[in-house]
Amino acid sequence: MGDREECLSTPQPPMSVVKSIELVLPEDRIYLAGSSIKGQVILTLNSTLVDPIVKVELVGRGYVEWSEEAGASCDYSRNVICNNKADYVHKTKTFPVEDNWLSAGSHTFDFHFNLPPRLPSTFTSKFGHVFYFVQASCMGREHILAKKRMYLLVQGTSTFHKETPFQNPLFVEAEEKVSYNCCRQGTVCLQIQMERNTFTPGEKVVFTTEINNQTSKCIKTVVFALYAHIQYEGFTPSAERRSRLDSSELLRQEANTPVTRFNTTKVVSTFNLPLLLSVSSSTQDGEIMHTRYELVTTVHLPWSLTSLKAKVPIIITSASVDSAICQLSEDGVLPVNPDHQN
Repeated sequence: MGDREECLSTPQPPMSVVKSIELVLPEDRIYLAGSSIKGQVILTLNSTLVDPIVKVELVGRGYVEWSEEAGASCDYSRNVICNNKADYVHKTKTFPVEDNWLSAGSHTFDFHFNLPPRLPSTFTSKFGHVFYFVQASCMGREHILAKKRMYLLVQGTSTFHKETPFQNPLFVEAEEKVSYNCCRQGTVCLQIQMERNTFTPGEKVVFTTEINNQTSKCIKTVVFALYAHIQYEGFTPSAERRSRLDSSELLRQEANTPVTRFNTTKVVSTFNLPLLLSVSSSTQDGEIMHTRYELVTTVHLPWSLTSLKAKVPIIITSASVDSAICQLSEDGVLPVNPDHQN
């Protein structure tokens, strides 16, 4: 669900008055929506700069785009582009410069921004992006002399679990009557048990799966997977509203324990959620994309040319800075574990 921090800078021509401009921010951090971003701009000059404008910006944007066929029921069809965009935050701080000039050498400017309390998480896919960055720039006589950009990882917050009445599916069952060896029949029953189905990024998802195999065949393959289903909202060039659903597999495990014939086997599984995830959202909030999650257990039955699936809706939420402050380090910043980076 998000890319790691990235830097973009403007190359300087020979003998430029600006030698370099740097952004200093904590490395490998996930910022929670509503928290504070603190950093420094370090501007190094080759010579004196008169009437400089040194500023830093915080920008957050989202964009979705895809193509689809129009007029498929007519004698002809064509592809149309559907897209949508959103602006989440744009803040600017211009630094005061004493006497309107800066001498040759290095100059340090401190800054901080407060992120809005409700933001979507950093996200990227083949159909959409949500990105945040801090950009520093130096201008002189209406020309940009240098700029530098650093992308940020932002974890969004949500009140989805409070706004949506939802009964935790602590127990899910699926059953399949199967035929095999021409005339033989049997039953395979699959059950999933969970203490809860609401989690925050970085938590462990623990669940128990029970497979009751009432056939004379051995079940060798049981797959557990966590899926993200994302619905993108966009418009055609003629302003017609369109949506597109895309699914991706986030986590996957396979059970190594075979389920012997006429026997019942229990498997306890654990998924470690990434530290950065889009939060679950409803289609009522008017955003450019909506996310829901699903835990799927699949029992493959190749000898009957079928499979059995049980699905559990999973809700991913993230508390606000005030309610999560005991879990966060100073200024609402979450350190990134390399094992959980997206």
